[in-house]
Amino acid sequence: MFKKKPNVKPLAPIRSSDRRKIADQIIQDYGLAIKVSDTATDDEKIAATAKHTQLRNSLLPDNVQSGRFTTTQGPDLKPVSGTSYVGSHVSGQDTRVLWFALEGKMYPSIYSLWQNPGLVPLLHTPEMVVDKLKSGADLMIPGLAGPPFPQKATKGATVAVASLDSPSVPVAVGICAIDIAGLTSTRGAKGHAVETLHWAGDEVWSYSTSGKPGRPPPSEIAEWLSKDQESNDMADATSELSLQDQDDGGVSLVDRSRTLTGDASGKDSPATPDALAPAAEPLSTREIDEAFRKAFLYGVHEHITSNSGQSNYGLDFPLTQSFVMSTLIQPFLPIFTPEDGKQLQIKNTSFKGLKKFIKSLDKEQIIKAKDKPNETLILDIDFKDAAITEFKPYRLPKKETASGTAQGRGTTATTTLSDADPSIGQQLSLRTVYKVPERLAVLFDPPQPNDLVSGSELKSAVSSYIDRHTLASPTNKRLAKLDPFLCDALFNGTSSLDAQVRAQGSVARDALADRAVAACTAHWTLTRKPPTGDITVSKPKPGAPPRIKVTLETRSGNKTATKISGLERFGVSPGLLADELRRSCAGSTSVEPLTGASPKDGLMEVMVQGPQKDAVVKALEKRGVKGAWVEVVDKVKKKK
Repeated sequence: MFKKKPNVKPLAPIRSSDRRKIADQIIQDYGLAIKVSDTATDDEKIAATAKHTQLRNSLLPDNVQSGRFTTTQGPDLKPVSGTSYVGSHVSGQDTRVLWFALEGKMYPSIYSLWQNPGLVPLLHTPEMVVDKLKSGADLMIPGLAGPPFPQKATKGATVAVASLDSPSVPVAVGICAIDIAGLTSTRGAKGHAVETLHWAGDEVWSYSTSGKPGRPPPSEIAEWLSKDQESNDMADATSELSLQDQDDGGVSLVDRSRTLTGDASGKDSPATPDALAPAAEPLSTREIDEAFRKAFLYGVHEHITSNSGQSNYGLDFPLTQSFVMSTLIQPFLPIFTPEDGKQLQIKNTSFKGLKKFIKSLDKEQIIKAKDKPNETLILDIDFKDAAITEFKPYRLPKKETASGTAQGRGTTATTTLSDADPSIGQQLSLRTVYKVPERLAVLFDPPQPNDLVSGSELKSAVSSYIDRHTLASPTNKRLAKLDPFLCDALFNGTSSLDAQVRAQGSVARDALADRAVAACTAHWTLTRKPPTGDITVSKPKPGAPPRIKVTLETRSGNKTATKISGLERFGVSPGLLADELRRSCAGSTSVEPLTGASPKDGLMEVMVQGPQKDAVVKALEKRGVKGAWVEVVDKVKKKK
């Protein structure tokens, strides 16, 4: 369906409430709801709520944006229109189409399938058939590998298709044209089995706001072939998912003391493929208690370091139990293997529930808590408590958590932002040069018409000309006498003071040099030295040196937003910067085409919620952009 490039309108951010509604609709449509029994305890209900939130964010991350698109479908090129949902599951990763809606139904892209194993039934076909699917063909019944087939592969159901050569990696998405689950044999059968909508290699796969090509399929996603594929426990499946190759695997937890107490450098925790890691010994209750306590401290520590300019470091008190579990604890648990995930659960602690765990922190006077009828709230946190100020981050898994929370992956994560953003750590040099007009060529010896020279070189040439022609005033060395050339070239009547200067017959050396600079055409050139790679120097361009514009303005009544434009000239990716600002500012961001710019230029504008000037300047400094190159425009109405 997306063999030809669709016409996609500019992307727009989605309100948090709308994103939750859309995610809940996906959960309902695909039968992914977290089941909670009527006899469940309060802690079990809280855990289910946290899992539901985790599932929401795994399906539809909080950085997602939407945009309408139009394309054609079928051999008769029937016009169709829908909505694309663009975002990234991992902070710092380039944004991709995660879902697309057609006729009111949501369909996952292969990027969502790679992140969410078991989301839809998975069918298999030979590699040679996959090659046909990637050209836009439908999957025919004889091309199916089976039976048996997944029970949910009924007529009209959304399914994924994988090659028999890589049976755990979906590479196509489609709709069942028949009841595939009821097939007992494919031999001799005819007709369509799956109507192909999207595949790895089409225009949806290649779409990206950063302009990067589509990501190649991972080598293996073992969770797609697990015995639990047909279960509805998607939150558990996504929390254990890693899209890294086996060679990049996790970290063995054989030495529990090092993992839970933490060496952020990872020197004592060598990377070991999960499949080869020896079986971990069961954790004691005391170790699990300590893991939860340290995870909470890590969560608070990350908020302090990432939101230093915000009130309460971005935390909005009171904090509910579900928020504490999903945002401050779960992302910071050292879960490297599925076995760790089974052990590191609140029910395995001595507290048995989150209420008693929060009360234990209150007893230590790290927090201030208050009991409510159904839960315990955190009213305040003592950010100056020694347990927080002296906390040392420990090693975390390489992957992001399924919830996509940015707080769980700070500077101590095994992958850093600089790995994903090539502009971090670059060195920039912005230089202004001047094109010498032909009438001023004689200032140089020998004459240099139309050459590009720096301001200092031009002023030095003026001084040399004065010395060569003995124009310095004998009574005041700071003055220079005017000769016919200087009068005609620099004081030709274009200024109201020219006549007065010509009448005096002399002028200050500095004023003469400034007049020579003003008579030349200014150009600018940018030298960029990335952390790795060759130094690049841009071609000289006329005009004033570029500036990155940071605009603070009021939107939607009294809400402040910060817009950033002009990033491309400095080698800064708008999409990657937006991902970092979303993390550091704990607010939603969006990337849209710059208003008024030519579509051919491809200039983009980043918007982040709140007055985030300081955070933006700090992020730009990491990318080599000096403060003098940033223009701040404050349009926020001041209170009278």
